[in-house]
Amino acid sequence: MSSRRSEALAFSLVTGINHAMARLVDIWDSMGIMEEQRVERMETVKKHIEGLLNDMITEEEALKHRIRTNIITFEKQLDTLCLEMSMDPYKLEEGLTVLQIEKNLRLRMEVLTKEKGDRLKELHGLQQQDKELCLELCVTPYYVPTGSMPSRTQLQELREHLKTLSEEKKSRAKVFSGLREDIRKLMEDMGHKPETSLEKESVCHGEEIFLLTHENIKALQLLLSQMKVKKESLMNTLAELKERAMCLWNRLEALEQDRTAFQESVQGTLSDQITQWQGEVDCLTVLQKAMLEDVIDKVRQELVALWDKCNQGPEQREPFNAHICDDDFTEELLALHDAELLKVKNYYDQAKPLLEVLQKWEKYWALFQDFEKKANDPNRFSNRGGALLKEAKEKVKVQKMLPKLEEELRTGVESWEKDQGSAFLVQGQRVMTYISSQWEEHKQQRGKEKSERAITSKKGEMTTLFKTPTKRAHGGMNTLTPNKIRKQTPAQPIMVRSVSCSSSSTFISVPSSKPPLSQVQMQKTKSLERSNSSSRQRTPLQEYNGTEGKKPVDISYSDFTGDLFKKPNDAVFNSTAKDLF
Repeated sequence: MSSRRSEALAFSLVTGINHAMARLVDIWDSMGIMEEQRVERMETVKKHIEGLLNDMITEEEALKHRIRTNIITFEKQLDTLCLEMSMDPYKLEEGLTVLQIEKNLRLRMEVLTKEKGDRLKELHGLQQQDKELCLELCVTPYYVPTGSMPSRTQLQELREHLKTLSEEKKSRAKVFSGLREDIRKLMEDMGHKPETSLEKESVCHGEEIFLLTHENIKALQLLLSQMKVKKESLMNTLAELKERAMCLWNRLEALEQDRTAFQESVQGTLSDQITQWQGEVDCLTVLQKAMLEDVIDKVRQELVALWDKCNQGPEQREPFNAHICDDDFTEELLALHDAELLKVKNYYDQAKPLLEVLQKWEKYWALFQDFEKKANDPNRFSNRGGALLKEAKEKVKVQKMLPKLEEELRTGVESWEKDQGSAFLVQGQRVMTYISSQWEEHKQQRGKEKSERAITSKKGEMTTLFKTPTKRAHGGMNTLTPNKIRKQTPAQPIMVRSVSCSSSSTFISVPSSKPPLSQVQMQKTKSLERSNSSSRQRTPLQEYNGTEGKKPVDISYSDFTGDLFKKPNDAVFNSTAKDLF
């Protein structure tokens, strides 16, 4: 369509020129210009028209050359920009005219030039923020080569870097403020005045005094830990002073209202409280010097009570007995008693878990012995209301707890002795030796009680055998009833008892194939005595060790109960084996 219009315009241009030339000829004719003059004039018109057309052609050729030059220039500049901005080279579409190529290249060039300016402007702003944050945090800025054009990736990484730094700044600022607040609070609680420059800066309210660096954070954390240690030390000192004051109050029998009044009057920081408690301790110490004898007696009572709590035997108390018996009441003697009391208190604090387990074992051991005594009491079967069932349940619980507690003591004592480097003694003995001695003593006591019961039973049978019956209200022969006589077999003895005038009686037995009941009981008594004598010839501990020549070993509840099953016929255990299980 555009080519037809251009052809029509060209045709109209030629037609216009022809009409113009025809008009000029008509004018020349009307003027009577001769042929030669017409030719000259036509040549002039021709030159003029050709000059105009040539000028136009020259201008268009120059425009064409300029456009081609611009295309080459734009292509070079675009290649350079794409390289600088880390972009892919610009590719033109196929089939475009020179003007279209020049226009596309020019527009693309304008876009990239604008983007370059925006990138440089953004880079400058981001670098300025990065510089400020890195200065506050003392970190290395994000590196962008000087004079280079940042790529989109580099700008995005720089934005993320700034975001990370901003978050780090907030986090560090929070840590800084928290540390400074904790330090300030600790100093206020302790009444501590800042001495070093770091302490002064840490309690200052200015937010820009500290650079948010890791070194400053570590310095504040170290200062905070030092303040905590100092506060803990002051708290321990205060607790020691309070404990010392309480001890002196108890020794001097101070009135409760005086104690309460002083405690309520103590106020202020830790340093102030320590000063007040120290003053009270000093006053009580002065009073104590005037009452040394009473005070030392009370310390001795407290020391003996603590020895008992620690289960210390005479051998362990022996080194201090000389001071216990000393009647020369001096401050040096009081100091020795205080030192010993402190030593035993420290031991009690270290061994408290083991002592609690031992106390629990002794509690169950007492219950076990109580159940053993009840097992030999025939009157317990007359108790109603479910007492026997309750007793059986408690007995099972005790039988389970004793070996468990013994094992816990054994492992706990081994660990304690390994850590402390010293033996854990109970009444001067190793704990398992102490437990074994309790079991051994229990076994011997059971054997002794069984022997006594056997002797008592024998005496009762002998008494029954030779007992003189009482006189009846009316005389005559007391014989068996016919029914009873019929029930007896010929093999059974028939006992006939006669009464004389002197109220004495005699037993007449008819011989039979079986011995009398009293004779059977006497035989059982003799066999029991023989077993008791054999059991007395060897100790229960030797029974566990096998031979008398072996070294005694520790026994426990499990050993004791296990031996009951192994030796059911032993005289020491016969009477209780059935009750235990």
